[in-house]
Amino acid sequence: MARDANAEADELNIDGLRQVMELMEKHDVTELKLEQGTAKYVLRRGGHEFSATLPAPAPVLPAQAVPVAPAAAPPAASDSAPAAAPAADEGVVEIKSPTVGTFYQSPSPGEPVFVKVGDHVTKDSIVCIVEAMKVFNQIPAEVSGTIVKVLLKDSDSVEYGQPLFLVKPD
Repeated sequence: MARDANAEADELNIDGLRQVMELMEKHDVTELKLEQGTAKYVLRRGGHEFSATLPAPAPVLPAQAVPVAPAAAPPAASDSAPAAAPAADEGVVEIKSPTVGTFYQSPSPGEPVFVKVGDHVTKDSIVCIVEAMKVFNQIPAEVSGTIVKVLLKDSDSVEYGQPLFLVKPD
C-alpha cells in the first residue's frame, strides 16, 4: 500500500492538472514544463484550449529523404498528371510537408500569404505553416528558386510527404 501511495504522490492527478491549467490561463502562460517524480508533463495552451503533449520533433531528415517518393508517384500519373508533368519536364522541385496537418498560407487570418507564384525564395524562406495538434510548424523552402505553383488552398488537410509548392531552382 505504501508503494501505491508514493506512486500516486509522484503523479499529478486530474484536479492538480486542472488547477495548473487555470493558473496558466489566469497568468497568461502559454507553455509550462513540469516534472514530478518520474512523470513529465508539457502543458501548452492556445486561445482557450489546453493540451498535454510532448514537443513535436522537427523532422528535417525525413523531409529530405522523401524525394524517393516522387519516383513512385509517376506510375500513378493519372492521379497527379498536372503536378508530375511540370516537375519532370521543367526541372521543378517540390516542397513537401514534413508532417500531417492543416496547410496555412499566411501567419494568421487577414495577413498576406508567405509566398505566391513568381516569388523568389531561399532555403531559409518560410513558405507556409502546417498546423498539427495545435502546434504551428513553419515550413522552410529548403531550396532557392522561384515559386511556380501553389498546390493547396488555405485550410486544406495535408499528409506527410505531400507536395505543397513547385519551385524552379536557381
